[in-house]
Amino acid sequence: MKALIALLIIMGAVWLGKTLYGTYQTIEKDRYQPDSATAPQTPTAPASTLAGLPASLEVSLAAAEKQGAAGLREWLKNYRIYARDPRLASIELDYVILISHQDPAEARRIFNEVKDRTPTFSPIYERVKKLGKSFQ
Repeated sequence: MKALIALLIIMGAVWLGKTLYGTYQTIEKDRYQPDSATAPQTPTAPASTLAGLPASLEVSLAAAEKQGAAGLREWLKNYRIYARDPRLASIELDYVILISHQDPAEARRIFNEVKDRTPTFSPIYERVKKLGKSFQ
């Protein structure tokens, strides 16, 4: 009978230890990653599926993106009038990221223009909000 009681006490101690360790792991995970478990992830639409750019300009945009910041600057200068938000804003944010190291003042100016005309229900609002910390 003593052996049975000792075995039950040992099993209870092991179970209690496992439970406490699992709780500790959960608390540590939440401490270092507080938003990952609680905040729902809102999916962002890929830039190519956003409305606002005629299909005939997709090829020229892809070529401009391959040329980097200079190509995108020229594309925006030539074709900006044909593009509409949210796609135009997405393209301009790509350009802002590309020029942020060479011309931070210009990047900040363009970012603020995009931010001012982007409503909270826009598909690119989350991207603007994330970049806002960098371009304040």
